[in-house]
Amino acid sequence: MSHPHRPRRGSIAYSPRVRARSEIPRVRAWPIKKEAKLMGFAGYKAGMTHVIMTDDVPNSLTSGMEISVPVTILEAPPMKVAAIRVYKNTTYGANAIAEAWTTELDKELNRAMTVPKKHDLPAALAKIDQLIKDGIAKDLRVVMYTLPEKVTGIPKKKPEIMENNIGGTELKARFEYAKTLLGKSINISDVFNNGDIIDVLAITTGKGTQGPVKRWGIQLQKSKHSRAGSVREIGTLGAWHPSHVSWRVPQIGQTGYYQRTEFNKRIMQIGKDGKNVTPEGGVLNYGIVRNDYIIIKGSVPGPAKRLVRMRPAIRLKKTLPVPELTQVSLESKQG
Repeated sequence: MSHPHRPRRGSIAYSPRVRARSEIPRVRAWPIKKEAKLMGFAGYKAGMTHVIMTDDVPNSLTSGMEISVPVTILEAPPMKVAAIRVYKNTTYGANAIAEAWTTELDKELNRAMTVPKKHDLPAALAKIDQLIKDGIAKDLRVVMYTLPEKVTGIPKKKPEIMENNIGGTELKARFEYAKTLLGKSINISDVFNNGDIIDVLAITTGKGTQGPVKRWGIQLQKSKHSRAGSVREIGTLGAWHPSHVSWRVPQIGQTGYYQRTEFNKRIMQIGKDGKNVTPEGGVLNYGIVRNDYIIIKGSVPGPAKRLVRMRPAIRLKKTLPVPELTQVSLESKQG
């Protein structure tokens, strides 16, 4: 028997299935890169379409042939860099010890947070520099935010704030690079390129409270076993001993609105004018893509208009060349 107070080992897969704390996904790990470069970005899910491309996957049955591939369109308007934040390691994890905020902040940011007033930027940068020299600071992030209503058609007045990592092995070089970004507007093309393999993080579509059949995928009871109750109930809550219900038993509860990470998604195309990928009549439940856009192969978690975060692939196994797209379907999706 394991000790009752030791940390658990091993995965419990997607349990417990509870609502996400925030609609802004939390990135818990970043890949290690030698180059000092911004490693994260965010966009808004518009919808899906398909593209015609030349199959460039080695050893594929259709290699060299034109194939139809389902893709997801994300609108990726510019993001602003608001601050540099440094961390130190403690017994309880990383703690922020210093911040340097730019003086060029949009007034919309007041909707989401209390903006620092009378902030001495040169003094804050000097403090961070000294913490790095003294070896106290161990990690560095940049605070970035979006302006959805100002630049997109999404009726969301509050900016969405998140931290993104800066690549590199030396903290001093990362800090010098972060200073060049402070207060500037960053585009998706400054972070990713066509053909890159990335991970996407998003909050899935919420479905409210659902029974065990829909929530866990259990079978319906046969008529012989369902005489006493519903065909959608589980057969048993478990053994008599131990005298409690295990978390392994499929039960009714919250379904959807979970944070999920999908690994190794391929960027098919990054563009400047979103109207080039907007289907006739607009994207269903979204409208017209007005800003920079990114086309990702396959599906992406969440409904339309939801924030999707992107990072370089952390489990990268292979790379592929830049895709050769022949056509992006602009047919109406309204039936």
